[in-house]
Amino acid sequence: MTETLRTLEATIARRRGADPEHSYVARLFGKGRAKIAQKLGEEAVETVIAAMRGDKREMIGEAADLLFHLAVLLAEMGIPLDAVMAELDRREGISGIAEKAGRTP
Repeated sequence: MTETLRTLEATIARRRGADPEHSYVARLFGKGRAKIAQKLGEEAVETVIAAMRGDKREMIGEAADLLFHLAVLLAEMGIPLDAVMAELDRREGISGIAEKAGRTP
């Protein structure tokens, strides 16, 4: 995992219990999982819109927002980023079609 993602994960953990008046992360945690998930969905839509526009600068910003909100949701659920990276490592070299077919319902 990149150092940037490790730093982001640590910053989110540190700010989780901060004053919501001064921390966006604390404010998100205070609103609960449903709100965090909703925000992630909004960021996903904005990322798709940026991609459809073909605006690379906008896409970079939206992708950063998407990754940030995903990291917040993972933290809220107690899932470390290393677990997601391990799953990506596990899937490396496996056809996406074969990997999807092997999932249990």
